[in-house]
Amino acid sequence: MTDPDPHFRPVPGLAETLAPGLRRVLAPNPSPMTFRGTNTYLLGTQGLAVIDPGPDNSSHLQAILEAVGPRQRISHILVTHAHLDHSPLSRPLAAATGAPVLAFGSAEAGRSAVMQRLAASGTVGGGEGIDAAFAPDAAVTDGDMVQGDGWTLEVLHTPGHIGNHISLAWGDALFCGDHVMGWASSLVSPPDGDLTDFMASCCRLQSRRWSVLYPGHGAPVADPAARLDWLMTHREARETAILAALQDGPARAPELAARVYTDIDARMLPAAGRNVLAHLIDLMTKNRVSCVDPLTAEARFSLR
Repeated sequence: MTDPDPHFRPVPGLAETLAPGLRRVLAPNPSPMTFRGTNTYLLGTQGLAVIDPGPDNSSHLQAILEAVGPRQRISHILVTHAHLDHSPLSRPLAAATGAPVLAFGSAEAGRSAVMQRLAASGTVGGGEGIDAAFAPDAAVTDGDMVQGDGWTLEVLHTPGHIGNHISLAWGDALFCGDHVMGWASSLVSPPDGDLTDFMASCCRLQSRRWSVLYPGHGAPVADPAARLDWLMTHREARETAILAALQDGPARAPELAARVYTDIDARMLPAAGRNVLAHLIDLMTKNRVSCVDPLTAEARFSLR
């Protein structure tokens, strides 16, 4: 499989300065879904915010604490969303530092009414990588300002990848979690993920001028407007391809994924199938496709 960004190879555990008052510590959890690993950000010069502590990994916890050192302290721990590669270390880090954990809510928070109904039905699967035990010490909501020692973060609720996903604006820079990444597009797997919400969140981010995006995985995105345009166009192209494939007759999401996602490693096809299901549910809400069978992950869909 081609490396999507061969130049991005930070050393896990090593604190690297990205901008004045901002450092990144890479967690040692590389995978096809996490790329080199989770980016943990340290914001500030004295009282620090830690953004996305990462997976429950003792060596990563030690790396964060060593990066902080004796002359600084952690005052806030912020979690963009409740996935196992982002949120579990928040609790050990809070225990070690006394800092509160802030997030939008539990893994079930922020779901649309459509996804709430699908979650209650239990028929569409999902649950990949969910940190079901996650609970913040305090909930933040859209528009909140979180202030620390020389820094301020604006909370933007950006559901789509998961309902409780937030992004954090630091002036004209944005910590965007897994919503926008430079090396790949995000998994959207119902009922945790919601493509309708994902596209709406993209449109919202497009309405503001960003200088740089700091994603949960991969290198900083230096041209945010172009990347957001690409992401919207990419999803729209997938939708067009799915509708074209359905002209041949009813089909299931995994079958459509194999026909539409011809440009990915075969190991990623199960994730692609979840993305296709998200598209199909979105298209159902737009009355462009119908579900031939009772709605499940293996149901057949057809054009209306």
